[in-house]
This record gives sequence, structure tokens and C-alpha cells, in this order.
Amino acid sequence: MWKLNQSLFGGEEEGGDGEILAEDSDGICSLSPMQRVYAFAACLLVGLVCMFLSLIVFAKPIKFAVVFTCGNLLAVGSTVFLIGAAQQMRMMFDSTRVFATAIYLGFVVLALICALWIHSKVLTIIAIVCEICALIWYSLSYIPFARRMVSDLMVRLCDTEL
Repeated sequence: MWKLNQSLFGGEEEGGDGEILAEDSDGICSLSPMQRVYAFAACLLVGLVCMFLSLIVFAKPIKFAVVFTCGNLLAVGSTVFLIGAAQQMRMMFDSTRVFATAIYLGFVVLALICALWIHSKVLTIIAIVCEICALIWYSLSYIPFARRMVSDLMVRLCDTEL
């Protein structure tokens, strides 16, 4: 948070390569650091609104899946404005979270296939539930030791031995 504050409001280490919002983090984006924060917030907000509004059409799983998945992808992709597309891809396909990323993206594609091509309401709902679980698992990969704690908790809760 300190680096974010420093890069937004200036500081001693301006232009350092350890900054989150470096001026030319991708080399293709000409947005200022404050514009990047605004774009991140706007993209995240639109994604969350889409996910919330998808609940209105929950009775129609095909529309629900499309709106929810678009909102989901917007929310996840909003961090591109903060760290850049190349850094986002490096982080997503890092060895610690490559499987979580692949599973998440697989369920996103599966949900869209079930909704748009197969037109199966049951399969679409199952794919959306799996997509949400995969998103949670993917998000936990960014928090140190979170996946291990959740795994241990699930083993304790689901253990059949007394």
C-alpha cells in the first residue's frame, strides 16, 4: 500500500522498478497513475454491477451465465490497469497459480459453451457454480497460505472419521 501511495502522490523513489503503478509498466499504456486507478475502479465496479445484475435474470440461466461471466471477467481483468497486461499474465501463469488459472479459465469457457451452444440450463448452473468455486480458489492463490488453510479446513470439516 505504501508503494501505491508513493506512486500516486510522488515520492523519493519515483520511477523505480518496484513500483506498482510505474509510468511505463507495459510500454503501451499512456495513462497516468491516477487515471489507472480510476480505470481500475471503474472496470471493477462495472464487473461487480454486472455480477449483481445477473441475479435479476437468474430464472433464465443462459442470460445469467453470459452476464455473470462477463462481469466476472471484467472484475478479474480490472487489475490490468494497475499492473499492466504483461505483468498480469506473468502473475496468472506463475507456477504457484497456473493450475488455479487454468481451471478458472476452463470453467469460464465451459459456462459459456453450456449457455450459448448447448443451451442446457442444468449444465449452465453447474458450470457457473464451478466457475465461482474456481474463482475463489484462484483468488486465494494471491493470499499467502490461504489455499493451505482452506484445504486444511475442508479436510477437517469433511472428514468422516470421528
